[in-house]
Amino acid sequence: MILGELKAILREHQEKHLLFVLPGGDSIPPDFHVTEVGHVVKNFVDCGGTVRSTAACVLQAWTAANDHGHRLSAGKLASILELARAVVPSDDLDVEIEYESCGISQYPLVAGIAKDGALTFTLGRKHTDCLAREACGLEPSACCGTDSCCEAPGT
Repeated sequence: MILGELKAILREHQEKHLLFVLPGGDSIPPDFHVTEVGHVVKNFVDCGGTVRSTAACVLQAWTAANDHGHRLSAGKLASILELARAVVPSDDLDVEIEYESCGISQYPLVAGIAKDGALTFTLGRKHTDCLAREACGLEPSACCGTDSCCEAPGT
């Protein structure tokens, strides 16, 4: 989901509380705070020597140990995103949620829907890939395409 889509959903459902569902089905605790909104640019060279660049709007979600009554509304997050216009140059950027659970991870924001009294967002997984398959002598089918590290044994 791009930032402009997120802003539109937030404006449409300003009074609803937010829920972010992680790829495994668990949720970020509902008392989270958005502690950072950033424009993150990654400039790099792939293994085939091609210079590349990616950019995203990253929202950092953090849960305080002593603030269990906190609930962030869609309207409040919309206000936070307005403040971030000073550093986030475009509404066309993909949105990722950064969250720490045993380790810091970034999850692409996949979809948002109003249901059960909340605005529920589905988060996806990021994957590594070889961007220079031809230069590395790899066929497109050389990768299994599964996320076996995150699947339960036997699935």
